[in-house]
Amino acid sequence: MSRNPIAQALTQTDTLILDGALATELEARGCNLADALWSAKVLMENPELIYQVHHDYFAAGAHVAITASYQATPQGFAARGLDEAQALALITQSVQLAQRARDDYRASSASTAPLLVAGSVGPYGAFLANGAEYRGDYALPEEEMKAFHRPRVKALLEAGVDLLACETLPSFAEAQALVSLLAEFPASSAWFSFTLRDSEHISDGTPLSKVAELVHAAPQVVAVGINCVALESVTPALRRFQALCDKPLLVYPNSGEQYDASSKTWHSAPSGCTLHDKFAEWQQAGARLIGGCCRTTPQDIAAIAACCQPQ
Repeated sequence: MSRNPIAQALTQTDTLILDGALATELEARGCNLADALWSAKVLMENPELIYQVHHDYFAAGAHVAITASYQATPQGFAARGLDEAQALALITQSVQLAQRARDDYRASSASTAPLLVAGSVGPYGAFLANGAEYRGDYALPEEEMKAFHRPRVKALLEAGVDLLACETLPSFAEAQALVSLLAEFPASSAWFSFTLRDSEHISDGTPLSKVAELVHAAPQVVAVGINCVALESVTPALRRFQALCDKPLLVYPNSGEQYDASSKTWHSAPSGCTLHDKFAEWQQAGARLIGGCCRTTPQDIAAIAACCQPQ
């Protein structure tokens, strides 16, 4: 029987606040993440910075830290000359950094809020490092997909994460493979969070209704939602999930800034387009777990945490 730490935490607070971007904060602290490993390379080079970012998000009011394992896979680290044991040690370290930040924050603040560590499981498309997590235009046989994800999932669970964050998922077939893989770890639970093509479909074109059917029938999936999407896509997709699924909904979109792919730069958000501006609207659309993805900061998380009162 799998544990459900989300249901337990939601008995203590009406909305669980997730953390914000890890990579954005690491870049702000001097890291160069123009790399196929993205923030996972900081696990190799300067892990203490990851601890500091996790701690800052807890101090800002986040209830959940998502580990720096999104792009951390044995296959990805192999390209850096690391063997599987070294890769798995880094994945374990990603959990320990978040746990230490949580424990230090709790000790210094005497916080009684529920504080969780979610082990990030990025999609196969993230390993490809070509933007495929926003298209879902890849295919692997289910057993190969499970073999890709299994070592990281096992390492995260053995390191003691409270649950898995299967996130930025663009592919229905990959979500099916992950549901099947979870069954190999019957005590585990996970949230599933998808990228969108539009408010009715995930990135590979699968209707949200089909996604909802999958997660509804999967007892180990304890929350479902969307992440790494534009702010304006959020509310209609949440309402669609709300009508289709009785599991807690989660959302952690990008900041309201606009990305210019040709210049690879971000431009400021239009007025009225921040996490704080949309927070109440997302709650009304059923979201119980709310945070930020790319370009969001501890300041953004503090702004929404201030809206959130314990029960």
